[in-house]
Amino acid sequence: MSNNIVRGTMLLTGASFLSKFLGMIYVIPFNSLVGATGGTLYSFAYIPYNILLSFSTIGVPLAVSKFVSKYNSLEDYETGLRMFRSGIMLMAITGLLTFLTLFFGAGSIAKYAVPNDLAMQQDTKMVIRMVSFALLIIPSMSIVRGFFQGYQSMGPTAVSQVVEQIVRIIFVLVSAFLIIKIFNGTVATAVGFATFAAFVGAIGSCVVLYIYWRKRKQFIFENIEKQRYTYDIPMKDLFKELFSYAGPFIIVGLATTLYQLVDQFTFERAMYAIDQEGIWKVTYSAINLYGHKLIIIPGTIATGLSLAVLPAITKSFVNQEFNQVHQQINQALQIIAVLVIPAAVGLMVLSDEIYGSLYGLDEIEITGALLAWYAPVSLLFALFTVSSSILQGINQQRFTVVSLMAGLLLKIILNTQLIHLFGAKGAIFGTALAAGTAAFLNLWHVKRSIQFSFKQLFKRTSLVFIFAAIMAAVIWLLKLLFGFVLPFETVRWATTVVMLVCVAVGGFVYLWLAYASTLLEHVFGSELEDKFLMRMRSIARIFKR
Repeated sequence: MSNNIVRGTMLLTGASFLSKFLGMIYVIPFNSLVGATGGTLYSFAYIPYNILLSFSTIGVPLAVSKFVSKYNSLEDYETGLRMFRSGIMLMAITGLLTFLTLFFGAGSIAKYAVPNDLAMQQDTKMVIRMVSFALLIIPSMSIVRGFFQGYQSMGPTAVSQVVEQIVRIIFVLVSAFLIIKIFNGTVATAVGFATFAAFVGAIGSCVVLYIYWRKRKQFIFENIEKQRYTYDIPMKDLFKELFSYAGPFIIVGLATTLYQLVDQFTFERAMYAIDQEGIWKVTYSAINLYGHKLIIIPGTIATGLSLAVLPAITKSFVNQEFNQVHQQINQALQIIAVLVIPAAVGLMVLSDEIYGSLYGLDEIEITGALLAWYAPVSLLFALFTVSSSILQGINQQRFTVVSLMAGLLLKIILNTQLIHLFGAKGAIFGTALAAGTAAFLNLWHVKRSIQFSFKQLFKRTSLVFIFAAIMAAVIWLLKLLFGFVLPFETVRWATTVVMLVCVAVGGFVYLWLAYASTLLEHVFGSELEDKFLMRMRSIARIFKR
């Protein structure tokens, strides 16, 4: 059972990382096809879509997995199947309602988001309507994933997730290429089809899940036929129990999208107000699409590893083993520090090279600087996600709503003023203030609830900052040396070479310092005894000779 949980966690973490990695890679050719204007339109469509998708599912798919798992453990398989069927009907209804809301509300969203550009306003309306069709499928599809997870079967979710992403990306790139390069169509049309790819990808996922269902349904119905007793709970009570599980699941995933929604409704008019309307599309896409794809990658890996610790936190808390709880929380937070801080520092030091090699050197003095400012926010996003989950582990999940709302309120109140004061990067400052406030409040509540001490975390985080600073100095020196032999500030292939070398050398320097100081061993424990560490030891022996 334990091995199945660990295997399932690793499978889902791997699938999630692969999906996000593919989501980062495909925007490179997509950017070359549609540029900054296309990126802005694409972001304008997906932000309201993601929010309504969250509301359409209202946390039910994950709650269904918990519900089905509970009743399967009681050998009442029929109750789990009843909830599965009812859940699909519920998600079909909420999916239809949110589709209608987004489709017919697209004009109002576009008008409020882009009040000063009528052509852009019409294009925004069109791309929002194109993406809205995915809401007809994805909520119900998510229930099927949750049902399989309730049977401790993570394969259907992982495989369908990856297939959905691959199908979506292929449709995005092929349709954009055909429209732009073959048929000489507009950027808006290409982006419209790119957003419609969410619907196409969902169909691919449904096909995968149907194949799994055909293979597994005999086993599921055999269990139902063999069971001797059913609780025969009224449907009203089943849904009441389901929604008691569902509430906390919706909060964490919405945070970043809500911050982006504030940008969508304030950014353009604020940039017009300070006479920077000529660069608002470039800066908006650099922050909320192209740059955002980069900063969430380190957080995804670190958060996945940290969240693997959280079931143990819940168990220790229930058993009132508070020393163990403190140790496990320390480990979860230290994983974030060890992995995300150096990644954020690396993004800051190499912002021009990373953005330029991936998306081109046009206006790199603007876009690269924005990535440098945005990079540290990845740490705040990761801290909020993990601290919210820790609060769930110690049965304080309701406070997550308070912290999220506090941060969001600050973003709403200050975003326009910050853009007026600092230009486009003011939107980044607003997001940093919001995410930082939410993360700080969560951590403060953890300390207050269980008298948690941050002393060990501060000590090891200070060491991480020292190692990251040394890494940054090495990267800066490498860039200085490369400046004598390669025109990496103006030629893209040279920029890519410098980026790859600096990332490899900088990453090695940081990992070497972290390993030699036993920081990695203290944070990750014996689980770090893998091939990578064995190679590091081999290199260490060479240096000691």
